[in-house]
Amino acid sequence: MDIASRATILTPSLTLSIDSKAKAMKADGLDVCSFGAGEPDFDTPDHIKAAAMAALDGGFTKYTPSSGIPKLREAISEKFLADNGLDYKPHQVIVSNGAKHSCFNAILATIEPGDEVIIPAPYWLSYPEMVRLAGGEPVFVQTTEENGWKMTAQQFEDAMTPLTKMVIINTPGNPTGAVYTRAELEAIVAVAEEEGIIILSDEIYEKLTYDDVKHVSVASLSPEAYDLTITINGFSKAYAMTGWRLGYLGAPESIARAIDSLQSHSTSNPCSFAQQGGIAALKGDQQAVTDMREEFQLRRDYMFSRLSAIKGISVVKPQGAFYMLVNISKLSLTSQNFADRLLSKANVAVVPGIAFGDDRTIRFSYATSMDVIKKGLDRFEEFCRTL
Repeated sequence: MDIASRATILTPSLTLSIDSKAKAMKADGLDVCSFGAGEPDFDTPDHIKAAAMAALDGGFTKYTPSSGIPKLREAISEKFLADNGLDYKPHQVIVSNGAKHSCFNAILATIEPGDEVIIPAPYWLSYPEMVRLAGGEPVFVQTTEENGWKMTAQQFEDAMTPLTKMVIINTPGNPTGAVYTRAELEAIVAVAEEEGIIILSDEIYEKLTYDDVKHVSVASLSPEAYDLTITINGFSKAYAMTGWRLGYLGAPESIARAIDSLQSHSTSNPCSFAQQGGIAALKGDQQAVTDMREEFQLRRDYMFSRLSAIKGISVVKPQGAFYMLVNISKLSLTSQNFADRLLSKANVAVVPGIAFGDDRTIRFSYATSMDVIKKGLDRFEEFCRTL
């Protein structure tokens, strides 16, 4: 039976593959230290779970409007204004089945066959696959450690062609933990404004920044930026709600309408009772978010101090998210070979950088306990000595 070409061009997710292999080894009784997870290791706060359980008990289990229940869209609209300085009306807010779904909807609604989408590398591995599914062409801009793994406005301009339709900005970023400054974003926006380039701004890690670094929403920079930008966010990272599959976006009215139509014919609507949990997350006590961020910062500081002391590798201190990208190029192994050997010989799971478009690197996640971090880094340091 023939398979559609759009399905055959996709590359399987290496992050999920590594995570599955590590879990299988654990199931076989092996002591594996896994740094592959892209999700908080904390439980969802109790008041959020209580809201969803109350919704279930109350029979809130039917279809909802395709773009989310009005109360949640209103709560997100209020959140955008209070936290980000963005005046998205509720009808400009589309609630989806996760921020990944929001990204895919945004790309599918705006990218046509032949359109080019500029993606800074290293990148979150799903961006180029989404672009290809929409018929577009991903154009990668390689960033460097010296620039803090961030694309400059000049690099953006140099990569543009008459076919450029969109640029993707992820701040704070996965896999680098990089956070763009206001000045850096203003320079990128100025280039986009000249040619009317759509900006997909993925801000899912916005509440996880460290050292008093402030997150800046791209669409808040100017009226022109607002008109060009689709702002992506969700509940997975800040509220430890990865399995709830609840995300959202804010967009100019025409794009929001198009995405609403797309979603109505694909997933119908986000999970009904999860949406009630989303309202509780936004309107309830935010202390759990602060507690998680503080714990992540402790882990980041410890991991950075350990990795910085290991000969033969280099690392940039991340300012956000919960990832650390390690340059292993001096050790003369591909990232996949390095990750495979590290897992088989030291029982330590990391994600090879080739998954993110940079074969010189591997990604550690510090969304795991300090005990696992200490034990895993001991093993990692000893493994590096053998190379």
